[in-house]
Parts: sequence; C-alpha cells; structure tokens
Amino acid sequence: MRIFIVLLFLSVGVSICAQEENYELVWSDEFDGNGAIDATKWHHQTLLPNGNSWYNGEIQHYTNRMENSFVSGGTLKIVAKSETFSDQGVTKSHTSARLNSKYAFTYGYVEIRAKLPTGVGTWPAMWTLGQNITEPGGYWSASNGTTSWPACGEIDIMEHWGDNQNFVQSAMHTPSSFGDTQNKGGQVVPAASSEFHIYTLEWTPEQMIFKVDGVEHYTYDPPVQNPSTWPFDAPQYILLNVAVLPNILDSFDESALEVDYIRVFQDPTLSLEEPTVDASIQLFPNPVTDTLSVRVPAAFLGARASLYLLSGQELHNAEIQNENTTIDVSEYAKGVYILTLEKEGQRVIRKVVKR
Repeated sequence: MRIFIVLLFLSVGVSICAQEENYELVWSDEFDGNGAIDATKWHHQTLLPNGNSWYNGEIQHYTNRMENSFVSGGTLKIVAKSETFSDQGVTKSHTSARLNSKYAFTYGYVEIRAKLPTGVGTWPAMWTLGQNITEPGGYWSASNGTTSWPACGEIDIMEHWGDNQNFVQSAMHTPSSFGDTQNKGGQVVPAASSEFHIYTLEWTPEQMIFKVDGVEHYTYDPPVQNPSTWPFDAPQYILLNVAVLPNILDSFDESALEVDYIRVFQDPTLSLEEPTVDASIQLFPNPVTDTLSVRVPAAFLGARASLYLLSGQELHNAEIQNENTTIDVSEYAKGVYILTLEKEGQRVIRKVVKR
C-alpha cells in the first residue's frame, strides 16, 4: 500500500478578504416555480432519532408532505401546523419539516433571505452540521457518518424563538461548548416575521462572522483551534427546519418559515472541492503556526509524508509511524497550503493556513 501526503504552497497572503464580492457562487436554490421542493437539492429528514421523539423536547413530527414544505410564488415555505398526525407508530399534535441539503462545503459565504414564523413555541432555524455526523435519518449519515454530535460541529446561522419575537441568535456547538453554549450572539431585527431579511455567515479557516442585513452581531474566533474548539475544517451541510416546543399555545394554528433564496459562495483561494474526503483524516490546529498534527486511521501507518512547494521542490519526507503525526512548519512562509493524500489512485485534498 502506498500513501503520499503532499503539501503545495500557494503564494497568497494569509489574510482572507471578508467582502462577499470576492466570492464566487457555487451552489444555490432560488425556490422558483410552484410545487414540491427540488429533490435533487434537498432531503426530508423524518425519522424519529430515538424511535419516539426529536431532540430538545420538540413535540412535532417532521414530514415529507407538501402541507409542511413546498415552493410557491418564488419562495420556500416550511409550515409548522397544529394537527394530530401519526407516523412511525407515534402520534403527535403538531407537524413541520426538516430539510437537509444534498450539498456540503468547507469555508464560504452563506446568504439566506428569509421571513420568520410567529407564535410562542415556534423555533425556526437555518444552520449547518458536519457532513460526518452519525444521525438517524440524516442524508449524509449512511455514506459519511463517523462522528457524533457535537464533535462533528454545528453552526447556527439563525435561530429564533417565538416567545422572544424579533430577537435572532447565532451560535456555535463544539465539544468545548455545546447544549447551553456560551459561544453565541444575537440582535434585534425589527419586523423579523413580517419582512424579509438577509442572514449571512462568513466561514474562513480562522473565524465565523454572523450578520443580519449587513450588521454584525457575533464573531467566533477561538484563540486555540483544535478538534474541541474548531471541528470546522471539513464539509458541513445546510439544514432548514421549524421545531415546535412544549410551550406552544393552544391557540396556535400554523405559521411558516419563508425563504426567498439560499446562496453559497466561496473564495477561489480557499474553496477547494473535496469529493473524496476521508473524514477519518483530521488536521489541527488549522490555521497553524508551528506544528501541524495529521491524525490518520491505523490503515495509514507506514505511509510516506512528503511536503512540497508548488514548484515541485520537496521540503519534507518522512514515514507516518503514529496515528497522530506532526509536521514542523515553523520555518515556512505564511500562506495557504494544500494537503493532498493519495492512496492507490484515490486522492484526499485539504487546505491548511500557515500563520
């Protein structure tokens, strides 16, 4: 078995421009037309994860019915409804929808134009999870699932609670802070449920920046990046849902999260497609200052690790003897690197930022 690890140097600065005009559109849904959602882009997640209920005390069934999710008039509607509904041998008092994108990406600029539902007990969210999550019924779990929550990482682009109307929040969930996370920030958005607003996330190798209509309310940039604080150098996918909490009012009938569009942009210097990424290979910290750790499965032991300049000049060559191998990059210039792992014709490509 031959496995090669190659680092290629790109002569660009370490500072990544934060302006969205520097990004290129790589994926979107404009929700044009009328009828069912685009099945080539979205998966309905309906399976009860524990056979009886959803997380966080939610009381709804998520369904794949058009009553709960559909496109009309140029927008997506995800509708939470008060109705008795039985599925998977369980009867619940409310229904809604939870969508998984069939597209995953690493780093980028996400823009979502949306109008939020109303009603105490409603909990709409626009968020992401690691493509490597092990979660029953999720689109990516069968093919990519290796890691449980929160080690897979979660990025909450927007959350809203109906008992705190017009306040929206962004949050990060990682092994170092999850559940009642401290890594969060929000702002008041007037007319959040009666007018469309633009919710954005800018995700770079160094930080996450959250805004509404161009107004920033939270930046996540942990001083130490490791798997506990930063599991965000691997693909994430988008989720849209409206959960129903136990404090839903008896008078509640239905209300919808309405989405005009979702657009994902990427900086060409960072937006490397990774169609054959092996989620068992982890790099940290990233960005790196002195020592890069390369965590590999046991099957990779004995491989050769080679470090090259883009010109082809070899900088480093050594055998991988441990499942956690380190590479000293302290003497190399700041910039963006590409890590390529080749195994019997298969290639895994990762980005590494040297500070």
